[in-house]
Amino acid sequence: MVIDACSFGVIVIDGKKHTSDLLIYPDGRIMKPWWRKSGHRLSSDDIKELVESEPEFIIAGTGVSGHVRPDKTLEKILRQKGITFIAAPNHDAMRHYNEISQKKRVGACFHLTC
Repeated sequence: MVIDACSFGVIVIDGKKHTSDLLIYPDGRIMKPWWRKSGHRLSSDDIKELVESEPEFIIAGTGVSGHVRPDKTLEKILRQKGITFIAAPNHDAMRHYNEISQKKRVGACFHLTC
C-alpha cells in the first residue's frame, strides 16, 4: 500500500481518493470515516482498535498544518506496548508511512484538514 498524495481534505491511497479522516491498518484495511472523541486531540481511545492490530509503528497524520495534538501520555502508552509512535503534519506522515511500511507492520491515522 502506498499513499500517493495528500492535500487539504484529500488523501490518495493506491490511486483511490479518500475525503474523510481515516485509519490504515497494518493488513491494508482502511477504516473511514474515523472520528476522534475530542476534535483536534488524539488519545489512546481514538486508536484503540488500531493498537489492537499489533503494529510495530503508528504514524499519525496531524492534518495539513499539524493542528491535531496527541495526548501527552499517548507516546508513553504506545511505547509500553512496543509500538513506535510518529506524529507529523500529513505530508511528513505520508513520507514516513511510505518508507517504513515497506519493511515493518505500520498502522496510521490521518486527519485530512487543518
